[in-house]
Amino acid sequence: RFSGTFVGNAESASPAAAASPPVAAATLPAVPTIPVVPTIVGVPSTVAEGVLNPSEVKPPASGTRRARVLYDYEAADSTELALLADEMITVYSLPGMDPDWLIGERGNQKGKVPVTYLELLS
Repeated sequence: RFSGTFVGNAESASPAAAASPPVAAATLPAVPTIPVVPTIVGVPSTVAEGVLNPSEVKPPASGTRRARVLYDYEAADSTELALLADEMITVYSLPGMDPDWLIGERGNQKGKVPVTYLELLS
């Protein structure tokens, strides 16, 4: 059996901890911070940041596939490609891109497309 005492109870702080003064922020050494911007070699920075400019995206030399669209899809914004059921498009992925999305191409139109709306071929 366990006793009724809980050692980690926040209400029962030790007197020593309550008596110690808080550390002032001014006494801590200043550490400079350097902003880190993720980059992926060969991918425009706008794609790595999650903003897709279809004119900047180039298909990979290999790795493109044909896909048949299963359902109509209305693009939510200019980075996405609207789809019609039963049409054929070319798709590929980019490094660092969300795996639930692919880049789709239809003629000279490009944009992100959801994988769940596609039947990948070849």
